[in-house]
Amino acid sequence: MQWTPSRAPRRLIGRLAPFAATLMLFLSLGSPASAQDVIKVGVLHSLSGTMAISETTLKDTVLMMIDQQNKAGGILGKKLVPVVVDPASNWPLFAEKARELLAKEKVDVVFGCWTSVSRKSVLPVFEELNGLLFYPVQYEGEESSKNVFYTGAAPNQQAIPAVDYLMSKAGGSVKRWALLGTDYVYPRTTNKILEAYLIAKGVPKSDIMINYTPFGHSDWQTIVSQVKAFGATGKKTAVVSTINGDANVPFYKELANQGIRAENIPVVAFSVGEEELSGIDTGPLVGHLAAWNYFMSADSEQNDTFIEAWHKFIKNDDRVTNDPMEATYIGFKMWAEAVTRAGTTKVDAVRDAMYGIALPNLTGGIAVMNTNHHLTKPVLIGEVQDDGQFEVVWKTPGGVIGDAWTDYLPESRLIVADWSKPVACGNFNIKTGKCSGQNY
Repeated sequence: MQWTPSRAPRRLIGRLAPFAATLMLFLSLGSPASAQDVIKVGVLHSLSGTMAISETTLKDTVLMMIDQQNKAGGILGKKLVPVVVDPASNWPLFAEKARELLAKEKVDVVFGCWTSVSRKSVLPVFEELNGLLFYPVQYEGEESSKNVFYTGAAPNQQAIPAVDYLMSKAGGSVKRWALLGTDYVYPRTTNKILEAYLIAKGVPKSDIMINYTPFGHSDWQTIVSQVKAFGATGKKTAVVSTINGDANVPFYKELANQGIRAENIPVVAFSVGEEELSGIDTGPLVGHLAAWNYFMSADSEQNDTFIEAWHKFIKNDDRVTNDPMEATYIGFKMWAEAVTRAGTTKVDAVRDAMYGIALPNLTGGIAVMNTNHHLTKPVLIGEVQDDGQFEVVWKTPGGVIGDAWTDYLPESRLIVADWSKPVACGNFNIKTGKCSGQNY
């Protein structure tokens, strides 16, 4: 059969309950066991620092999945043991902690990272030591490593659809664009893609404003004033936000202080979900938007079951769920299925067993792992409600295949990722027929 390249396979939460849950997981294992008697699961998420507002919940999610799996008999007849480390929102420390998990702790798999800079930091370690990382957060694309499965959204599963929605009549027919982001690789690359996309759609450069701020930025008065002035030209204006972490709290507060509401300048965010909103007054945010592949408000039996299990595990019915939690859930479920199919936790065998795995997502559809290490996922646009939840105002009719390499940058237009044989490459040039070697 001849292979044909395809473009498609291309808060803080300082609470005792999660730590008690971790302790109970260890105690439930009983007496110490030898390494071959257990499967060790690494958890590489920031539990302190600026990103803890988002990442702590993902640590708790992995612990819940491990707890559920152990109650169901484990995997291959073995108990799962969590190994939790705190890279503390320190990007070089992520690499050190990754090496500790792989080389010292000998974990079989790692679930972790949020920012792309943390993922880029650990990537050489995973490739050197042949580890396996499940990365559960939306990102900028332009990467496909054989040692990473990307269960969050690629740009064509979040950023591009969000802009398309805002451009549409239903989204307000936006003409001017303020692209605001935290200063690191994800926002910069995503905005580079979005700028090229907007220009291709006929938007003049003068109608595109781009601004970056450091992690933890708190003084938004000047920038929000600039956005307000940018939107005072008579053309419908929107903010596309790739602001990450706790900087979102003062950002949205300043929007309200300056009277910017969704009716005049809507904000669509790619890194603000239910968890981030649970710590702030959402009244002034009502009507602003977020683009994700899952919202807690999704109406499905699978989602109801997940939320019930989450509240039972965390022992707090007020705790919310969000998109990166679903991506963690899907990644864990797929990894468990792949280990079962392969009959081993060895990375090479598990990797091969991952391709084509399909299972229900939490929005009522089916998630599929493609050979470019990206998922097929639906895209949803949600509107902030006064209770901190989102009402879905638009969604794709079905799943969208994550594209590792965008069509909107000239350097990526001819690149595809396909880790199945005979190509087995993360960046295959369909014109030259060669693999560049960047991610293999």
